Amino acid sequence: MAEAAPIGLSWAPKLPSLPTTSGGTKGSGPIPRSSQESLYKPGSQLVDGLFVPPRDPRKANKLARKNVKDTTGKGWFDMPAPTITPELKKDLEILQLRHVMDPKRHFKRSGKSKALPKYFQVGTVIEPASEFFSSRLTKRERKTTLVDELLSDQQLKNYR
Repeated sequence: MAEAAPIGLSWAPKLPSLPTTSGGTKGSGPIPRSSQESLYKPGSQLVDGLFVPPRDPRKANKLARKNVKDTTGKGWFDMPAPTITPELKKDLEILQLRHVMDPKRHFKRSGKSKALPKYFQVGTVIEPASEFFSSRLTKRERKTTLVDELLSDQQLKNYR
């Protein structure tokens, strides 16, 4: 009879068998380099559901750099880089072209780079009760994106 596991589960990995060198037994000599590399699979392949890390330190460092999350760092509270959807992309492009929207307002140039920012956050402005009659948008004027709000703005249409 096979011995029972004391507590918990017993598990043994199923590793591929190594070829023997010069017809000897398994423990007779060193393992050839080509068969040693065949044990390690690329990152997409797993051995019995477990990832076997590479032996090469350069490959291990590359793998570690790939697994690091893309954030701004501790100084910016590890703000993650968001996934850019088409709606977000349009909103960011409109924000870069904000100097075109209002003829009486002048903005400082945001830089010569025309690339979209990598790290940003989008929020919702909640107005206090004191602004109910002054500068509040009605439900009819509120749209889902900034582009939709600008396209429905009558004053901007008159200016353009």
